[in-house]
Order: sequence, then structure tokens, then C-alpha cells
Amino acid sequence: MTKPLTLAIFQQLGPAGTSYGSWRHPENTSTDYLDIDHWVELGKKLDAAGFDFLFFADAYGSPDASDRFFDIRVSDANIGAADPLVLVSAIAAATKNLGIVVTASTTTEKPQSLTRRYATLDHLTKGRIGWNIVTGSGQAASARLFGEPMIAHDKRYEIADDHLQLSLKLWEGSWEDDALVIDKESGLYADSTKLHETHHDGPYFKSDGFLTVPPSPQRTPLLVQAGTSGPGKDFAARYAEAVFLAGGDPVHVAANIADIRRRAVGYGRASDSIKFLIGAGFVTAPTEAEALAKREVMLSYSTKESAAAFYATLTGIDLLALDPDKPLGGVRTEQGQSSVERFAGSDDVAPATVGEIIEDYRRNGVNGTIFVGSPTQIADQVEEFIDATGADGFAIQPYLVPGSYDDYIDLLLPEFRARGLAKQSLEGTTLREHLFGEGHKRLPAEHTGASHRPGTAGTAGTAGTAGTAPTDDRQPESLEVA
Repeated sequence: MTKPLTLAIFQQLGPAGTSYGSWRHPENTSTDYLDIDHWVELGKKLDAAGFDFLFFADAYGSPDASDRFFDIRVSDANIGAADPLVLVSAIAAATKNLGIVVTASTTTEKPQSLTRRYATLDHLTKGRIGWNIVTGSGQAASARLFGEPMIAHDKRYEIADDHLQLSLKLWEGSWEDDALVIDKESGLYADSTKLHETHHDGPYFKSDGFLTVPPSPQRTPLLVQAGTSGPGKDFAARYAEAVFLAGGDPVHVAANIADIRRRAVGYGRASDSIKFLIGAGFVTAPTEAEALAKREVMLSYSTKESAAAFYATLTGIDLLALDPDKPLGGVRTEQGQSSVERFAGSDDVAPATVGEIIEDYRRNGVNGTIFVGSPTQIADQVEEFIDATGADGFAIQPYLVPGSYDDYIDLLLPEFRARGLAKQSLEGTTLREHLFGEGHKRLPAEHTGASHRPGTAGTAGTAGTAGTAPTDDRQPESLEVA
């Protein structure tokens, strides 16, 4: 049965875009990334088109100037990057419905400061903010920039787990829903008995106090995650409400989705309580021939060296130093293990050779799926892909900004809506409602974060007298635990 897809737009606050070297295309405006008007106008365009949210990837760090790929990274504009979080208020003020998801790392951000920042933005966006949780994208460069040793991959997920537990305690447990009174006549600003301290003594983070920001529309921002290593899947199953997955072979994508859903059930969550979005590009035109010509221009900017350089940034693995005719084998990296396991094969899929990995990255980029053709052809391809994988939507990556989005809006969206593949309008006013339906502003009752609400067993401690647990927003049938 056809279902409306969740559609997100994938961006970064940098000039490079998602297609190697495409910043050089004369119609690409991605080099205007430090101009606020560039983002405000893009936000308006996406908002008017009805996209669920705009997603910003982000990472700290810079490559080593002595690295063999340094010159390629510079020529591909892969070293310019600014802070996307400072853009949120400007985009939110210019839009009405568009959600905004911003990446932040659990190894570079402390829970106490991150929760305050995102809670503030949830107020300023009227509930349209989301957090893409990473444990350290580009971890080697980030560690180098901060002058710290690189943290092992699995340990980063242990830190992330402790980070999330404290963050959820602060968001969900600090204020009861009716704690804020603001009664000027009586002089009562807030009911002190309904403010609750968090006492957290975890392996990596400790805290005594409460979040000073009053409850925001969502309390906890929409929780987004990407990562298909074993620890990454388990983390997603416990916490994530939306998961980004690399595309590629539908069999591999379907297996990852099924595995995370199975793990989610193990944490007491419904198997469909997570939306899975596939990273994908769309190259379309009124005719197939025109679309294929666009694709060839796109590929003309991409080289094997660029692909290998980007793969090395993610994983620390130099593919050009390896035998192109052999698979990676049992290579283990402490950086982007998901980018290794993506090509590891399975019972039904042979592992990719090093040469195939380079060519896949050259043609398809980090997220692996490119749909090419007329609107009718792409809609057919999308229906087949969704049926084969069980995915819920796409994180759409541009070849050109704003050209790729204009093509999607003008050519693809009408065809998608005619087939029921795209929403006619967004539900509710908050980002969580966009994904899960009107009335679902807060985390559902079975999410681990809900256990930290005042009056529940998970509450760690209180400053005043514990009050009655806030009433949950009504939950959809699909989110109830059987």
C-alpha cells in the first residue's frame, strides 16, 4: 500500500555540497553558505514545498596538511565549514512549518549546555527543532583539533548513552507541565514544588541541578541518528525516532532496517516507532535523455581521487593504497565503521572490492543511492525501492543548490503527490507531529526518555515535592507497545 513519505533535505554549512567538486558548477550557489539570505531563501522554498525538515550535517576538525589527500580536499572545498546551529533562528523566523534538524556530537558537547541550547531553539522554532546525534563525525580530525586522543568507536557509544540519559532527564524531568505560572497579580512566576533537580552520577557525566529553560513545545527535540555498526544500531533502537541510512543495495538496506526494528522491540518500543530515511540524490528532467545528460555533467566533476579522499576522511582508510580487486575483508576502523560495513556484504550480497567502493563513492557519494530519469521513471524506481526496503522516506542530497531542489519541487513532487508518495500537507505544528501525526508533540510513553518525567519510576531526584506525572499526549496506535 502506498504511503506518504517523510522527505528531508540534506545540507551542510559549507561550500562543498554532496557531489565532489560540484561547487565549481556555474549554477551552484553553495559557495554562498556564509550569506544568511542564502539560507533564508532556501528555507522559504522548502517550507512552501512542504518538506518535513531541513537537515544539517556537521563535524568539527580539519584534515592534516601533511595528509596525502589534503590538496584534493581543498580543491573539492571539503575544508570549509561553519556552525549551522546559529542559523536555526533565522530560518525558523522566515518559515512556518519546516522542521530543522542540526547535528551535534556527544563527545564535543556537554549535556548541560546542549540541552539548554536545543530547549531554547525548540521554543524559538515553536517545536520544530531536532537533534541529529553523532558520537564524533570525522573523529580523527576532531580529536586533533581539540588536542585530545581519539576515542575508540565503541567507547564513543558508551559516552553517547550516558549523555542521552542525562539529557533526557534534564528535558523531561526538570519542570512539570504546569510549573510555569506567570501570575503577575499574585507575584507567582513558577510553582517551586513542581521544579525537580536531576541527580546523575554516570560513568562519563555527572550533574546536580535542573534545566533552567521552561518546558518547550516538544520538551525533547526530535531524536535523529545515523550509524549501522552494531553499537550504532543498538543506540538507534533505544533512542532514535528517525534514522538516516546510506542507500545502495536494497537487500542490505532492508536488512539494516529490519535489524534496528527488531532491536527496538527489545527495548519495549513498537517496531514502527522509528522512521527510516535513506540518503539519496534525484537527477530528473522532463525526459530520460535530459536526465541522463544532467547525470553525466554531475559525474564530470567527480574523480576517483576525490572519492577516496572523502572515504579516508570518514574512515581513516586509504583505499588508493589497497588492491582494487580485493574486498576490504575484516578491516576495523575506530572512525566511520558504518562506511566499512556498508560494503561488507551479507549472505545474499557479495562484499564489494576496493575498486568498487571507490567507484560507488565517485558516482553516488556517501549515501549511495541516485535516482535518475523522468518524473514517471523516478516515481516507479522509488516505489520499487520502498517496497523492497520498508524505508519511510529520503534525506535528499543536492547536486546543485538550488537547482536540484527546483527540479524536485517542480517535476517530482507533483508526480509523487499524484501517487500518494508525498504528503499533501504536514500534520501538526511540531516536527515530531510532522513524522508521527497531529497530537504527538512529546516522546511516546514507551520511549526511555518518558521514564524521567516527574512521578515516574525513572525520576532521579527532586528539588521540591514530586507532583503527578504529566499526562502524555495521545499516542497513535502504531506507537503502542503490544
